[in-house]
Amino acid sequence: MAQGPTIALDAMGGDHGPAVVLAGAELARIRFPEIRFLIIGREDQIRVVLKQYPKLEACSEVIHTDDVVLGSDKPSQALRRSRTASMGVAIQSVKDGQAQAAVSAGNTGALMAMSKFILRTHEGIDRPALVAMLPTLRSESVMLDLGANTECSAENLVQFAVMGAAFARTVLGLNRPKVALLNIGEEDLKGTEDLKQAATRLRETDLPMDFVGFTEGDKIGVGEVDVIVTDGFSGNIALKTAEGTAKLISGLLRRAFQHSIWTKIGYVFARSGLRALKSHLDPNNHNGAVFLGLNGLVVKSHGSANAPGMAAAISLAYDLVTDDISHRIAQDLENFRASPAAPTEEA
Repeated sequence: MAQGPTIALDAMGGDHGPAVVLAGAELARIRFPEIRFLIIGREDQIRVVLKQYPKLEACSEVIHTDDVVLGSDKPSQALRRSRTASMGVAIQSVKDGQAQAAVSAGNTGALMAMSKFILRTHEGIDRPALVAMLPTLRSESVMLDLGANTECSAENLVQFAVMGAAFARTVLGLNRPKVALLNIGEEDLKGTEDLKQAATRLRETDLPMDFVGFTEGDKIGVGEVDVIVTDGFSGNIALKTAEGTAKLISGLLRRAFQHSIWTKIGYVFARSGLRALKSHLDPNNHNGAVFLGLNGLVVKSHGSANAPGMAAAISLAYDLVTDDISHRIAQDLENFRASPAAPTEEA
């Protein structure tokens, strides 16, 4: 069997540690038998769990470190331990070429700080962006930035759009994804100057994407566009609002079907449809946010992810490596800067 990509796993990250990380890795291994793993963390804890998965153990190398980044650690505190903490060692293995991607369910701020410090940004990218997939009525949409950059210039937004389109082509399999900027209205006159400038730039460029202008928050879940671009402040609020709305819908439906004997009977007939709805809204089925724009791939899993959720994050890392997302982004950026709409160095 040909050896596939190597994924570095921060085994100590997240709410459940090695138990869920390795269970997710085993599910990913079943899906991709050629995958390899570097598993980083406290070896005694890792080995106890790894014995349950002999085939996973056979395709894995364990790297021991005692140091673990806690959820309460500030990014500045974690950054000072980037050479010793399991999270930092996983990222460093990507820089050193031992692995092609790193996956962690640990502290988001620490992961971003370490990733930027160790991997640095890709040439032509000013700031990395956090991107993830959101469930919609049509299927899924890509959204970025989701919290890495609270304030963004027009240039940042344009770079995010280029990276998001490349991500959508890879993950969603779209030849020309529809891209829009999140705004307070769809009219050209609305929004900040940075949004207007970014829109002008994106309308004039010729890349494998269709820029459709502005979109509003109530359109995110409809799925009219494939890539939604915004600053990290607005994006994080939109993401948390969407997650809260999904919990609200699930809670209201549960309460409604427990209201009386008749609603309980109605649940029996609606059960299959409700299961499909629950699956579509389950964040574990859409798990995995990616720091785009770095010289290496880092995937952030939900800290509370279960084994299928962790497997989804690892599978996303695998897909991005095999489809060479970094090369796609670099190529699109080069083409964008070579287009007539791109600013010159003198500008």
